[in-house]
Amino acid sequence: SNTTMASTCEASAVHSGIAQIALKLFSADAQAADPAVTKIISILLLCTSTFFVIALHYVNKEWKLGRDIKLSLEALFQRVPDISGSINLPKVDGNDEKQGGTVNKPLSLIDPASPSLVQCYSPSSLSKIGTVPNLSATEVSDMALRSKNAQQVWKSTTFAQRRRVLRTLQKYVVSHVDEICLLCAKDSGKTQVDALLGEILTTCEKIRTLLHHGETWLERSPREVNPMMMHKTAYVEYVPLGVLGIIAPWNYPFHNMLNHVLSGIFSGNGVVTKCSEHTSWSSMYFHNICRAALEENGFDPDLVQLCTGMAETGKALVECPHIDKIFFTGSPNVGRHVMKGAAPFLKPVVLELGGKDAMVFCDDVKLKEVIPWAMRGCFQNCGQNCCGVERLFVYESIAKDFINGIKDKVASMRQGCPLGDDVDCGAMVMDQQCDLIQVLVDDAVAKGAIVHCGGKRNTTTAGQFYQPTLLSGVTSEMRIWKEEVFGPIMCVVVVPGDNDDVCVNMVNDCPFGLGSSVYSASKSRALAIGSQFNTGMFTANDFGVNYLIQSLPFGGVKESGFGRFAGPEGLRSCCLERSMVIDRIPGVKTTIPGAIDYPMNTTQGMGFGKGLVELFYGDTLWGKVKAIVNLIRHG
Repeated sequence: SNTTMASTCEASAVHSGIAQIALKLFSADAQAADPAVTKIISILLLCTSTFFVIALHYVNKEWKLGRDIKLSLEALFQRVPDISGSINLPKVDGNDEKQGGTVNKPLSLIDPASPSLVQCYSPSSLSKIGTVPNLSATEVSDMALRSKNAQQVWKSTTFAQRRRVLRTLQKYVVSHVDEICLLCAKDSGKTQVDALLGEILTTCEKIRTLLHHGETWLERSPREVNPMMMHKTAYVEYVPLGVLGIIAPWNYPFHNMLNHVLSGIFSGNGVVTKCSEHTSWSSMYFHNICRAALEENGFDPDLVQLCTGMAETGKALVECPHIDKIFFTGSPNVGRHVMKGAAPFLKPVVLELGGKDAMVFCDDVKLKEVIPWAMRGCFQNCGQNCCGVERLFVYESIAKDFINGIKDKVASMRQGCPLGDDVDCGAMVMDQQCDLIQVLVDDAVAKGAIVHCGGKRNTTTAGQFYQPTLLSGVTSEMRIWKEEVFGPIMCVVVVPGDNDDVCVNMVNDCPFGLGSSVYSASKSRALAIGSQFNTGMFTANDFGVNYLIQSLPFGGVKESGFGRFAGPEGLRSCCLERSMVIDRIPGVKTTIPGAIDYPMNTTQGMGFGKGLVELFYGDTLWGKVKAIVNLIRHG
């Protein structure tokens, strides 16, 4: 018929047009006289194009190419302000704290003559460096309320706006590495290299990870629906909680100041931080960086607040009605007090409570390669490291050679003020920690342990120093086996018979469970051993990289606490996880069937309900047919 002929001509014209495009793309000869060839070329091009589009969709879904392009263009063309002019960091002169001073006793944090102030001093020289307010509960509440008010606007910002604030922060940090490291060294006694590794590197990677993945992690999370609800769409959305309360420790003042602020504000929250009374001096300056980044981008700096003071200030933050969740990092004992303080308000808490991390050297390792890892694991930040190595398990056949090979390295470590000459090991932030370490070392020695070097305070300087110590012969009867040291002590434990199973049992004989690592020439062996450890984190043939991979959650089990920060789990823990259900098909909605509507008819209601159960959960075809009949009869 004429209609059929017209359709055929139109189809031929379409094929011819597509074939012409293909020939122009791939051949100089754009003529295709044969209709059959034209049709084949057309179909091949259509199939290829369809395959390419589908492949691109799945590649983008897997690798987030669209996101990467968007973020690259954002970083390339959207410049961020320089806040250097808004921040007045104090100048720290490398010669302003001389060793061998006359001060040999740390200041009291509270001067009885001025109880409203906290005195700040440098642990490496014991010299006073300033004061900060000792805030009352009323002042803490006022700060939290200001953050809450600012959050009402901030929660509606776009992720692009939040990234801009974080990029402003990162720009400042990258251009002021030396100044930040010097402030950390002065206030916490760490070496400048330890500050760069533990303060700068980790913070920059935290920012980079949030910039790159944060929006993706907080996108709606689609969820599967069951057959009964096939007309519905279900997903989880991540909504800002409100104001987060942070109680930060003293071992990494810069990173601990920014860590939860970064994830908190990126997830749309306000953040109130209570910094440690031992590192409040530098925290005040670091806090100003956060405020300046917000203000320079047109946002209310009151979104972030810093509380300084003693234990009562932290208690006030936990109990403050304007705080919606607490993130605490510190000791198990104080962590229990935080839980107790939050319990009457049913306020959720995340507790990171330290560890007693194990590093294992199997009999097949090369000692020359692993000794540097033992040194870094035990003495990074003078051992004041949540995931620092506190137990070094060395297989029996290599234990003697290991001790002989590392003894001189430990004994030759240079210790002193980190602002002057080159030093390998800095000061202890808390003077009483030196006393605790001495008690643990003395207990171990009394029960048979051997001190190869160190083992006492370093009294050659004015500061709070404990000598880098090598201790062997450590056994489970000693307090140091299970109690956290948090100092520059390398505890060597011999694994008898080079037995992997024995090693696993020894490692797990511990109340803590934060991180762990195993070194072996066989990756599969290291993984087989480590997978049996009762710890929140494990690394094969490496140390400390879990935290540098910020897409991983950080946290532990047992006395190491619960909850996670970092990774999608940590970012989402700053949010309310809200379950959402909406209609999938326009015009199709749920109604209440008459059989189960009020007033109830028990016979009809039970018959209808049993029909639903049999239809969706019965396992026979005949049963499902009968269920449909029952639904019709009773519905």
